[in-house]
This record gives sequence, structure tokens and C-alpha cells, in this order.
Amino acid sequence: MSRFAALGILLPLMANAPAAHAQQSPARPFLHPLFTNNTVLQRDVRAPIWGWASPGDKVTVEVAGLKASATADATGKWMVHIGPLQAGGPYTMTVSGPQTVTLTNVLVGDVWVCSGQSNMQMGIANVNNAEQEIAAAEYPRIRLFTVPDVIGLQPRETVAGKWDVCSPQTVAEGGWGGFSAVGYFFGRDLYRELHVPIGLIHTSWGGTPAEAWTSAEALSKLPEFRPAIAYLSQIGGDPAKSAAAYESLMAEWWRKNDPGSAKGLGWADPALSVADWKTMTLPTKWESAGLPNYDGVVWFRTTFDLPNLPESGDVTLSLGPIDDMDTTWVNGVKVGETNQYNVARTYKVPANILKRTGNVVAVRVLDTGGDGGLCGAPDQLYVETSGGRTSLAGEWRYKPAADLTKTGPPPQRVDNNPNYPTVLYNAMIAPLIPFAIKGVIWYQGESNAGRAYQYRKLLPTMIADWRGRWGLGDFPFLIVQLANFMAPPKEPVEDAWAELREAQSMTAASVRNAGIAVAIDIGDAADIHPKNKQEVGRRLALVALAKTYGRHLEYAGPTYKSMSRHGNAIKLTFTHTEGGLVGKGGKLQGFAIAGSDRKFVWADAEIQGNAVIVSSPLVEHPVAVRYAWAANPVCNLYNGAGLPASPFRTDDWPGITANAK
Repeated sequence: MSRFAALGILLPLMANAPAAHAQQSPARPFLHPLFTNNTVLQRDVRAPIWGWASPGDKVTVEVAGLKASATADATGKWMVHIGPLQAGGPYTMTVSGPQTVTLTNVLVGDVWVCSGQSNMQMGIANVNNAEQEIAAAEYPRIRLFTVPDVIGLQPRETVAGKWDVCSPQTVAEGGWGGFSAVGYFFGRDLYRELHVPIGLIHTSWGGTPAEAWTSAEALSKLPEFRPAIAYLSQIGGDPAKSAAAYESLMAEWWRKNDPGSAKGLGWADPALSVADWKTMTLPTKWESAGLPNYDGVVWFRTTFDLPNLPESGDVTLSLGPIDDMDTTWVNGVKVGETNQYNVARTYKVPANILKRTGNVVAVRVLDTGGDGGLCGAPDQLYVETSGGRTSLAGEWRYKPAADLTKTGPPPQRVDNNPNYPTVLYNAMIAPLIPFAIKGVIWYQGESNAGRAYQYRKLLPTMIADWRGRWGLGDFPFLIVQLANFMAPPKEPVEDAWAELREAQSMTAASVRNAGIAVAIDIGDAADIHPKNKQEVGRRLALVALAKTYGRHLEYAGPTYKSMSRHGNAIKLTFTHTEGGLVGKGGKLQGFAIAGSDRKFVWADAEIQGNAVIVSSPLVEHPVAVRYAWAANPVCNLYNGAGLPASPFRTDDWPGITANAK
């Protein structure tokens, strides 16, 4: 699934997003699950503590020498407010009423929510020096809470989970390598500087777009999301109704757009002649085997013999992972389908539909962006009986059937799709509110890069949405700008990731109490999940220490301020020039310049004091400069504090995502 494709609201599952399951809210507990042993309560505020009882029940909370009571309302919900409390502990918290619950080892400090997609989700076991980092993670006054990955068709009230004391064991627990590495390193660095308890609530999901994390009410203010929200309202939070609606819409889409599915068995018919179909050696990604930049439907067929055909039972058909969605037939009988790009296909085939020779496998594959096809390893393609395996790796026949640039996107299933607007807000943010927090760190954007201009509105909308619902004012919201990724360009380019970084910078500059940590120099060309999460956490902590905690330190690299033309050169000025400007490693790189024709060429750039002079003999009358404008730019402007300059451009010419929806 492409990280660059324009991601319309009607696409199926996207990359890095495993299948989800909508769940109904669990029964309302006496005490909300955010309050467990080892909880961290936010200092210096009146912290809400809540749960459910019978209407009219009185509930009393005692902690740190303070006591407060509340009466359950007509719905049974009760809420007390305790504090303000100073940092400290451990304390015992007692909640008494129709039940009595006693929590131990409760601390008071600062609580940060850590959210986003896979680069926030990536666990500590996957980072540089992971073994040493895990062994050193003995911080009993840092506490960890992980929200499980689940979607909600309507806002949920509770969430599963518990608070853990940070230790080598607990920091490494959980899927994909343990607790969020970015969250942990951020919290660790804050604790080392502040010496107050730190609570970290990790709620993220790989591959998900920002609209999935935003409430329906907020998204309804953006016209492009109104149809999706209206549909969600129509199905009324019923997973079965959603699944049925999807199946009906998808069946109609196949009939209308795919000639292989238009009538009867179509191209799954074993009697169909495929002599005029082309051949492709599988497994492979079809982009590298004859279908470059193709998103849509492709049919694949092959035959196999089973001289030792069993008389009864099932035969195993293995196809390996398929990107994104497949439907598979054997001898005209449908044996399975899967709507997950990252799951190996293993289907059971009834022996009674098989023959000793000439069995036909037909696979219909739908890919909605980026890599597509049967893309596992050769040893994952086989048919297996009790007598052994028959390999299916090798030449298959294939035929493209439906190009999405011509058909438009297929329908989107909601009840198992974490990418659908608002479903993650409903299940992974709403249940946290109004638990008192200090702020949020946010590492997300890869899945919105194809709609970077839209992100200029979407991210501020989401931030305002969260702040309004938490009711804590304009709490800090700290953004990780996308790291560098993929091959560096040979010439200046237009780039969706550059435009997404611009949208992030614009949000950080225009939204009150927001901040940004630049990661343009700590990515990995070959891995969208770079391993140096220690530096990401450190840079986020610098922003927090300076902007939230009032420490006098440099927290950002050179940030573009203004430009002026001087003959055939352009002079750029910057803020955050602490210690002067530096070309790390030698001559400045990463600058491009253009005249009124808007054609950029690489430029010469020199530092003069706290300014940079940019020129090129190829551009006699320059009007615009860009710096680090690529998915993975070669760039080296820093300040004396060792922090990199944020990518920027001086022009406002329409970008390649300006019209993406």
C-alpha cells in the first residue's frame, strides 16, 4: 500500500494497519479502568476520577490526604475532582460507595498521551541498542499504560488496560517490540530533567490516518469527510449492519468495474482459455514485473497436478501474503478471501473438488496503492496433501481487470477498518477523556502524505477537537515531523512528503502551544521505521522542556524567517540560530533555487553570519528557494546546538497534493 497515494475516504485497509474488530463498550465498571494500581494523577489540577454505580449512589474518593464525594447521576455515572496535588507519592487511593476499591502505589506527576501511527507504535525492542536500552529501563517513577488497538463505530466510555511500573520487563511487553519507543525515551528524558513522576498513555495504530483519530463532530466541519460520517451515523454503530452493507456495496462494485467478475464465475471459470494472458513469475510485487504504478484489480491463474490425490479430507493451498485483498477459487469453487495485506493466505480446499491433473487456481487481487500482488517467498506458494507439497512458485498467467484511476475507489468496510474516519477516536481517545493530562506527543502523517494540503486543516481540527473535549485549555501538543525516507532525489522534485512536513510546520507555527521536533536527519532510506528513536524522544523532550516547562535551552534548529533578493542571489534569514549556523560535514547542501519559470535547480549556498546566501549560475533572476524539499533530502544546515534546520520553501506555488481529496 502506497504511502504516497492520495488516500480517499473510500479505500480498503492501508499499509501497516492490521485488521480490526469493532467491539461494543464493555459493561460500565464501578471505577474507570484508567484508575488502577500504579496510576499517575496529573499534578497541579483538579484531577477527575470517575466510574459508574446506580443512580443516586454516593461515592467518596480519598488520596494524599484529600477527600471528595459525588452522587451518581441518572445514567449511573459519578465523578469527583481531587486536588490540586503536588508531585509526589506513592499514595493509596480509596474509592468507596456501593463497592470499595483500594489502589496502591499511586503517584502524582505529569501525564502525557503518546499517539499516532507506526512510528509511535514501534516498540523499544526494535530500536538501536535495544538490549542495553531495555536493561537500563529501571524507572519506578515512570508509569506506562497501553491502549489496545480496537475500533469503535460510536464513542466508547471505557478502555482495557492497566498502569505498569516502568522496568526492563514491562517496557518490553506487548506487541511489536513493547511499549512505544518514542514515548518511553521522551518520558525518560523528561524524568531525568524534572525529577517528577511521569505517566505515559500510549494509544497509536500503525498505518492509520489522522481523520481516524478525530471525532465525528469535528470532521463534519470539513466537507470532504461529511459523507463518511453520514454513513457511520446511518449504520448506527452496528457491526453486523456495517458488514452487510459493505458486502452488498462491494458485490455491486465488482459487477460494475471488474469484467472478470461481471457474470457467473467469470475469470474464475476453469474452462476459460487464458492463452492470451501474459505471464508473471510469482511470487513478486507486480510493480516490478510488468505493472509499474498500477493500482486496481489483477487476476492470476495457474494449474497444478495431484497424482496422489486423497480420497477425502482437505488439501491446503498456501499463497503467502497478498497486497491488499484477494478472492481465491480452485476449480471454480471459492475457497477463501482475505482483506489484509500483511497476512499469509492459507486456505483449505475440499479434496472432492480436486482432480489428479489440471486443477485450476484463480486469484483475484485488489490493490489500492503502492505494492500489489502475491508478494511473499517462493516457499509460501504450494499445495499440500498428506503425501507432500507441490510448489506453485513460478510462471502464472495474469490479466489486469480494473484500473482504479478509471473506476474510482472501491467501497470501504467500516467495522473492521482502523482507517475509517473517527473510529479510533471513538475507541482509543474518547475513553481517555477527561483523564487529566499534561499534554500530547504525536508522530503521524505518513498515511496522510498524499493529502498534505488537506492535512493543513485536518491536524489543527483534530488538535482543537481533543483540547475542547479534554477541557484542560490549550495543553501542549508536540508533533514529530516526518523523518527522511527512500532514495534521495538526483534533481529537485515536487514531493508529497515535503508538503506533509510543511503542513506539520504550519500547524506548529499557527496553533497555540503546539511544537515540532524535526527528524529530517535521523531517518532511514530503506526503512520507514528508523531505529534512532532515542533522538526523536530527546528532541521532543527539548521542545517540552523549553515551551512547557520554561527551561532556557535551544529546542529547535534553524527555522526559516524571511527572504530578500540581492542581484542574482537570495538571502535567507532564520530564527533559532543559537551558536550560529553550521554546514554539518562541509559545504551546505539541500538548497534549490528557481526563477519565475518555477523550474528548480540545485543551488550554491553560503553561510554569512546568521543568514544563508543562495544562488545558481543557471538562474539569473531568482524568485524562490527551497530547502530539504524531498522525501529523503540530502541536507546539512544546523545550528550550534546541533539541531537540524526544518525543511521549508519561500514560495507558495500549488503543490502536487493541492487538489487531493
